[in-house]
Amino acid sequence: MDREAVIEFLGQVPLLQRLPSSSLMKVAELVQFKSYDHGDYVVREGETGQGIYFIWEGQAEVIGPSNGDEGNRPELLLRKYDYFGYGISGSVHQVNVIALSKLTCLVLPHGNSNLLQPKSIWNAEGTPKDFSLVQHILHLEPIDADIFRGFTLPDSPSFRQVFGGQFIGQALAAASKTVDCLKHVHSLHAYFLIAGDNNLPIVYQVHRARDGNSFATRQVDAKQNGAVVFSLMASFQKNEVGFEHQNSLMPLVPPPETLPSMEELRERRLTDPRLPMEYRKIVARETFVPWPIEIRFCDSSSSRRPSQPSMRYWFRARGKLSDDQALHRCVLAYASDLLFVGVSLNPHRRKGLKTTTLSLDHSIWFHRPVKADDWLLYSANREPISMWWPWICDRSHVQQEWRACCFIDSRRSCKEIETVNWGTQIKALIMHLQQHLSNAKIYAWFCHGSLSCGDIGEILRQELSLFCCCLFVPILEWMLQVYIKIWVLQGYIASMG
Repeated sequence: MDREAVIEFLGQVPLLQRLPSSSLMKVAELVQFKSYDHGDYVVREGETGQGIYFIWEGQAEVIGPSNGDEGNRPELLLRKYDYFGYGISGSVHQVNVIALSKLTCLVLPHGNSNLLQPKSIWNAEGTPKDFSLVQHILHLEPIDADIFRGFTLPDSPSFRQVFGGQFIGQALAAASKTVDCLKHVHSLHAYFLIAGDNNLPIVYQVHRARDGNSFATRQVDAKQNGAVVFSLMASFQKNEVGFEHQNSLMPLVPPPETLPSMEELRERRLTDPRLPMEYRKIVARETFVPWPIEIRFCDSSSSRRPSQPSMRYWFRARGKLSDDQALHRCVLAYASDLLFVGVSLNPHRRKGLKTTTLSLDHSIWFHRPVKADDWLLYSANREPISMWWPWICDRSHVQQEWRACCFIDSRRSCKEIETVNWGTQIKALIMHLQQHLSNAKIYAWFCHGSLSCGDIGEILRQELSLFCCCLFVPILEWMLQVYIKIWVLQGYIASMG
């Protein structure tokens, strides 16, 4: 039987979704074909069987153990991609399995069942402490067929909410584990719907949109607290020989070995006598957590002066990754979202600028295999003005040539944060209340204690469309209550005078 067909078949078996590609390849080499006619016993109750059975073609019936009443023995129908015999190595079967039609099974001998217990979904061997941080971040826990669970690790980059690259990388990992290892992602499109909570696990539900001979399509929904917070659509393709051309030229940049690391740049900021001492103290007080992606910038930049909307830097995963190509593409997807916002703000930079940003969507097109633990060049510039066109290229040590390996398009909503004068905002709110409520009514409410902080909060919520302080309602409720009490007291004293 064609080995590729066996690999494609095994890639659809739910039990094997947890396996790295290397283990799946070995299973494909070791399985044996067994054929049965209608009515044949595949395994008998009380026998040990030959191994773990995967139904390749046909149907089989599971008949439960005999309890003296033949009419009440439980039955179960097995179809293509179903399996049995897992977890009973060295022990006997408690049921009969009978072929209901011409049946073909792939049998993995019991002696190789250790292949089904890998160290992680990316590594068959080694110990977890030796795995790179980004590999730990992209590790998912299979909890059911096409359902995985991911986590935000304490050592991973923290941005007060789940990092967008983590969503992209983990969702792509979930999709990749439901596709046979001969197909690799060639494009993905992601949408950020709700900010993710770093303290909650993320459940990734994979929907099999299409399975073809050469292509497969997956949709992944990421959920927290039962709500979809992120959605990704990915297309996978079997490697095929085709036409190839490249118009992009390699930028003239220094090699990564000659550029300082982020740790070295931070050390310079701490020790450079030309920088103000107060600034160096602030840098020293900041907790520095190395990113799982090593970055070396090709260009110097200033956070206070406008510059061209472009950026070039070398990056690679820290540590050694396994040879699983799916993992390398997931790492690249993870890293692709790290520094987008900074590039888009370059033309607008000025002293004192404060902004708020929101991720909207993200797309990647993969053109060829990539090695994410070797240096890759990230080059971003803005053409046309409404889109980002970054691309990533690698270097081949064999031919010493440069090749573009992926293309990225991402959109962000970025707004400047205006400085709010809270005193002016409060006074404007009080004037608005004066227009709707009489002094006597407000004074009566306070005298009888019936105008609570919650009442003021409700008024605030009804009128917030006039003001830019919706995130600070609880604080304003208390402040407004104090202001109104002073205002009512002043009005009462004036009326008595």
